[in-house]
Amino acid sequence: MLRVAILDDYQKVALSMGDWTRLGSDAEVVSFSSHLSETDAAEALRDFDVLCIMRERMALPGRLIEALPRLKLIAVTGSHTQVIDVDAARARGIPVTLTAPKASNSAAELTFGLILGLARKIAVEDRNMREGRWQSTVGFRLEGRTLGLIGLGTLGARVARYAQAFDMNCIAWSANLDPERARGLGVEPVSKEELLRRSDVISIHLKLGPRSRGLIGAPELALMKQRAVLVNTSRSGIIDEAALMKALTTGRISGAALDVFDPEPLPPEHPIRHLPNTILTPHVGFVTEESYREFFSGLIDSILAWRQEQGSRA
Repeated sequence: MLRVAILDDYQKVALSMGDWTRLGSDAEVVSFSSHLSETDAAEALRDFDVLCIMRERMALPGRLIEALPRLKLIAVTGSHTQVIDVDAARARGIPVTLTAPKASNSAAELTFGLILGLARKIAVEDRNMREGRWQSTVGFRLEGRTLGLIGLGTLGARVARYAQAFDMNCIAWSANLDPERARGLGVEPVSKEELLRRSDVISIHLKLGPRSRGLIGAPELALMKQRAVLVNTSRSGIIDEAALMKALTTGRISGAALDVFDPEPLPPEHPIRHLPNTILTPHVGFVTEESYREFFSGLIDSILAWRQEQGSRA
């Protein structure tokens, strides 16, 4: 019997969005809808052969891999992972497979939804309506405003297109920005400092790495307009959380919309949950029906390919 664990199936949809019967009658597939701590995972997963990991929701450090005696395959959705000790897996002969789904605009769509939400105070007014109040805020229109894009890759370029449809002015910076490509997209290349000073809305579209970690801290937030808002659908480590919390609580910047946090899931007692000038979404940039179906199908394909290889070696 092949035992397969699907981790962090928060919405409890993994079993219905993939045809797991393709694995055969000798496969048992179990979905875990709650996030497991490392200690709980060591106990709950010890009798599984395959772990299916959704993006970077579950970390697999070497000590956890060593605690799982039956583990033979780690299948991950997405094209990269920074939370799995691949060397530890390799030392035990455990393959780590990655799935590369079709290019998706899901995160870009969410980003622009968050921009609109901040501009028109949608979350605030929704809460106020439910509590009996009527028109308590004044938003701003996007037309003529400046959107600063930190990162102009596939997603950043898509957000620029959405912004241009709203007649926004787009500027961009990144360490590897190609000025000619930016101009070809109708986006003005600028320095990081100029972007921070000029932008009414700043949206981050970078991968987290040594150069981007802590990229936006207190000095950078101090350069922003007081009425400016910040959107992050990339990775939380790009922004200094303590500096952002201070900027939001003191009114240094007007607001922020965040889809990424550290840690995840965000603890219920985390103070950022109580800041009224924020919009918070639980890392759902990629969470759409279309993406999920591609992800789970990719996991099944990975397991089938691995089983076929194992059979050919037998």
